[in-house]
Amino acid sequence: MAAVWSAPAQAPRVLQVDVEHVIHPLTVELVSAAISQAEREGAAAVLIRINTPGGLLSATQEVIQHIVASPVPVITYVAPSGGRAASAGFMILIAGDIAAMAPATNTGAAHPVVLGGGEMDPVMKTKVENDAAAAVRSVATKRGRNAELAQKAVIESQSFTEEEALKQNLIDLVANDVPELLKSLDGKNVRRFAGGEETLQLAGATVNLFELSTRQRILLSLIDPNLAFMFLVLGLVGIYVEFSNPGLIVPGVAGAILAILGLMALSVLPINWAGAALIAVGLACFVLEAMVVSHGVLATGGAIAMVMGAVMLVDTGVPELTINWGTAVGVTLPFALISVFLLQLAIRSYRFKVATGSEALSGETGVAKTAIHRTGRVFLHGEWWNARSDQPIPAGSPVQVARRDGLTLTVVPARPGEDALGGNSGALANPNQNPT
Repeated sequence: MAAVWSAPAQAPRVLQVDVEHVIHPLTVELVSAAISQAEREGAAAVLIRINTPGGLLSATQEVIQHIVASPVPVITYVAPSGGRAASAGFMILIAGDIAAMAPATNTGAAHPVVLGGGEMDPVMKTKVENDAAAAVRSVATKRGRNAELAQKAVIESQSFTEEEALKQNLIDLVANDVPELLKSLDGKNVRRFAGGEETLQLAGATVNLFELSTRQRILLSLIDPNLAFMFLVLGLVGIYVEFSNPGLIVPGVAGAILAILGLMALSVLPINWAGAALIAVGLACFVLEAMVVSHGVLATGGAIAMVMGAVMLVDTGVPELTINWGTAVGVTLPFALISVFLLQLAIRSYRFKVATGSEALSGETGVAKTAIHRTGRVFLHGEWWNARSDQPIPAGSPVQVARRDGLTLTVVPARPGEDALGGNSGALANPNQNPT
């Protein structure tokens, strides 16, 4: 009798991606990449673990689009205990094929926040609310959930505990942790958004965490606009110090790194170009303050423009994704003082006449101590110099230095009114005393 051997069935795999931050464009990238990876690797499901205060409506809608179009079943799960899926998080929660919550969590308060923040026109506000409510109602209906109550979470900002959400058919189950969740879902039939049913095979499933790329890790840690703005400003200071003092290296390298990190973080957020223009105006005012006498008017105007620009820079009304007034003022004022001070030093250094080397004597005036025709002697800045001239100069006449060649000065007769002692008579020894 022949023995029949068969390889043990491979345990199903679930790919888990954590959304523990404000919903923004990077969230869309993470969810999309996780779903694509799960499809390539033949995962049984994608688990999106949610703990968020909300975020951008536009980004939330894109996340929902990826979830409902996913070829792999998507489980949305609010965890750990004490966590929440507020606002945008609620909309993502009910979009999953399976929606679950951990004990002592809450969800809801999904009133839309759109780009631009501030007060909207009443008509536009109503349009945005109705659009968001219709989207939530459509998804909830398709998933077989309480569409009317889901709509109230948007229009009336209602919130629910996990027990209330389960009792009123907003979610499918409550589970203490991921292993319990997967065990409860094994063998459950889910109705896919595009139609048809699929049975979840999750017995003994292994959970793999979605691995973020280096870029994604950096951006997630720097996505706070306040931190990004500080990095950008510090980077500009470092770069300027390096240009003002070539060869220091450290300020230039550190400044470049900080500036790039700040720009990377801001690049994934919606930018208000009016805010960016105000920051540019502020920088221009700081430069002009160092060049002209405005008695502080330009510096003050620049500081005001930069503060206003910083507050307006990120185009969203989500508090977690805006630059607050404290950061804007706390960064701008020191930056204004430092930049104006450094610019003044740089401009003055370029305006100063050379005080060392051969060029230092060019244009200076002295006294011819001997008659000069071809050669002679002059007294300049308390020193005796050999001199030459292409034209006769009587002894005692004022002379002006045209150039210096080693220890010999080429001189010309000084113009009337020139200080014959080179403007340094107080420091002179007796000019009639012969040199020793």
